[in-house]
Amino acid sequence: MTSPNAPTDPAGFFNATAHPELWAFLSSLRPGRLLTGTVAAIERFGVFVRLDEGPDHPVFPGVGFLTYPELSWRPFDSVTDVVEVGQRVTCEFLQFDDWNGEARLSLRATRPDPFRPFADTTAVGDRIPVRITTVLPIGAVAEAAPSVHGLIPAEELSRPVAPGDEITVTVTLLDRGRRRLLLSERSPGVARWPDAPS
Repeated sequence: MTSPNAPTDPAGFFNATAHPELWAFLSSLRPGRLLTGTVAAIERFGVFVRLDEGPDHPVFPGVGFLTYPELSWRPFDSVTDVVEVGQRVTCEFLQFDDWNGEARLSLRATRPDPFRPFADTTAVGDRIPVRITTVLPIGAVAEAAPSVHGLIPAEELSRPVAPGDEITVTVTLLDRGRRRLLLSERSPGVARWPDAPS
């Protein structure tokens, strides 16, 4: 919600360019820079961080903003498993949102990515043991290494599986750039990432 003192554009939306100090600060940031601050609010759409440097945001609880995927490489059930209001954090700056006047941040970028060492030691065609973590209509999600998960498409399962089952699968796709891992219980070979259901 926009405060009555925050300049808006003719359509009634917040206008970040109308705040010269905020705009100058955001424009000075470069991707990769580390920014420190305090978690100011946790919302259903992300986490606001009140940064140690730069001006306060005229509308939001903080200039820094973390989307849920940028909180952690590891899956989590609740945001409070990763951060809590009042917690001090150091994040990597990704880009700034010129519409909302926010610095988009990543907490996970400051932590080692567990997919990298897995990809360094694994290749398409390798047979590996996995543990089923989730069963979906399109297949099963399996943990191949700590915090490294892959998809076994339904047609690549030879039998019904349930969370906790341990099976051996073949790596059919390993995409380091997009952090994608595709697995098959049925047959070795190279696969394409399945299309999302319509």
